[in-house]
Amino acid sequence: MTEIAWQQLLKPYRTPDARRAWTQILNTIPPFLLLWVATLFCASRGWWLPMVATGLAAAGFMIRTFILFHDAGHGSFFPSKRANEIFGFWAGALAFTPSHQWWHSHAIHHGSAGNLDRRGTGDVLTLTVREYLALPWWKKVGYRIMRNPLFLFTVGPLFVFGIAYRFPTRSDGPKERRSVLLTDLFLLAWGVGWSLLFGWKAYLVAQLLVLLVATASGVWLFYVQHNFPGTYWEHKDRWSYYEAALDGSSFYKLPKWLDWITGHIGYHHIHHLSSRVPNYNLVRCHEELPELHVKPMTLRDSLKCLSIRLWDEDTGQMVGWEALKRHRSPSSGASSQRA
Repeated sequence: MTEIAWQQLLKPYRTPDARRAWTQILNTIPPFLLLWVATLFCASRGWWLPMVATGLAAAGFMIRTFILFHDAGHGSFFPSKRANEIFGFWAGALAFTPSHQWWHSHAIHHGSAGNLDRRGTGDVLTLTVREYLALPWWKKVGYRIMRNPLFLFTVGPLFVFGIAYRFPTRSDGPKERRSVLLTDLFLLAWGVGWSLLFGWKAYLVAQLLVLLVATASGVWLFYVQHNFPGTYWEHKDRWSYYEAALDGSSFYKLPKWLDWITGHIGYHHIHHLSSRVPNYNLVRCHEELPELHVKPMTLRDSLKCLSIRLWDEDTGQMVGWEALKRHRSPSSGASSQRA
């Protein structure tokens, strides 16, 4: 199908609806804040089991808040650009994410997903087998640590959302830098304010719990949306935006309650075909267009994604460490690498 044909097919679903946007705000932000306060209250009283229960629920609504922020960045939440920017800033701040900085890197991700020559911005770093074998030993160790689930879904998310997003990058423009500064000021006030009300120890415990669960879950979602058996990678001369969307973005079929919490982001192949389709239109779009029916990935299927680490250009597949036994290092000539 041509680019024009895809755009015409998806056009009826691309119109934002202010009423539905406000409905999602009302069923997301107030529950998140109430659960957050409940988590703080339990932490301040030493009620650890209730704190964990409310903290897990608050983390779920933080994920949903992030999805609404994500839509606002694509201009697909409210019809108004100004409304998207205002709401997006506050929703992003609640999710520890500077709006314009993240939106910029995410736009690059949408324009380069599956492109082997444009990796490294807004995605989980994926090396090819040849690239990995050519690395010095210490960089191999670093890549193995980075791709290890114990790091990727714990320390990694906390570092990115808790520390890395607190600073502008060299490539940031004035708007991106301003969003970082304003988000940092909000989070400073947020932390100080709640600490004064409930105590700094209760704040730190509650914030660490909610942030860890929310960011780890968010990174997991992002990971399985592009790192799965059968995903798409091509060099730029053969890369296709639409093939990358349909073949390189998963349809993560989640239970209904998880699908709701995650803002239907499991319909990721549709989202990459057209990021202007609001999250509240993704399910209807999928149900009404058989052209978008791809093989779904279930929760059980997604566990297989934990074992894949590299892209094998010879086989055109994501592979695990065991595949290295079949390859030879460019620098060793005849000897096999087992790194």
